Amino acid sequence: MTARIERVVTEGVVDVDGVEHKVENNTWIVGDDEEVIVIDPARDAEAILEKVGEREVLAVVCTHGLPDHVGAAIEVAARDEAVVALHPKDRPLWRLTWSETWPDIEMEDEGLFGVADIQLEVLSTPGVSQGGISLYSEALDAVFTGKTLQADGPGRIGGEYPALADQLTAIGGRLFTLPHRTRVLPAHGEESTIGDLEPQFDAWLSGSLTRGTVEEKEGPLTDGTRAAGIRINLNDE
Repeated sequence: MTARIERVVTEGVVDVDGVEHKVENNTWIVGDDEEVIVIDPARDAEAILEKVGEREVLAVVCTHGLPDHVGAAIEVAARDEAVVALHPKDRPLWRLTWSETWPDIEMEDEGLFGVADIQLEVLSTPGVSQGGISLYSEALDAVFTGKTLQADGPGRIGGEYPALADQLTAIGGRLFTLPHRTRVLPAHGEESTIGDLEPQFDAWLSGSLTRGTVEEKEGPLTDGTRAAGIRINLNDE
């Protein structure tokens, strides 16, 4: 059976100084009619497992350890005794959500996950977090970029770029070497393609991302962690 990609959008409300903000997260499901891998299980395990249905969950893969993206990881994995995978450098972030358990697999660059008739290759893409990764499927012409790259450009945390130089190096050296037709499937917001985003890279390198103040648009936040007030130090181990 041919593998396919499905999306589940989950919502949450966070309070910042007495003001409630709605946040939306993407969870991606990759597989066929028999088995799947779940990527970035955010918040609502019931909604994610409803989409999975009777199919077997082989693995839960977290592109990073930020709380609003791993909140359903344990419950989703537990149903079918699936493994949970995270890069070891994001273990401190994982502990913000799960204080009494660790992921089963410590991902490394160029690792592979198999599901249905395809493979997902681990690409190390740090920046927003030390252990940020992306998952590339040549067969599906798709890359799951977590918070590293979104349709509106490099992802942020707390409205800021914790390690922009590292993030741009990862985007230029790992993501923008992929075919232009490759779908970019992020942790927040709508999808794009490598071909749509790559022409903006020179402007990002020239400082366009950090000039002035980014104006927030009305509606659900694409930077889910800004409202959650999460701050991290990328030099922490």
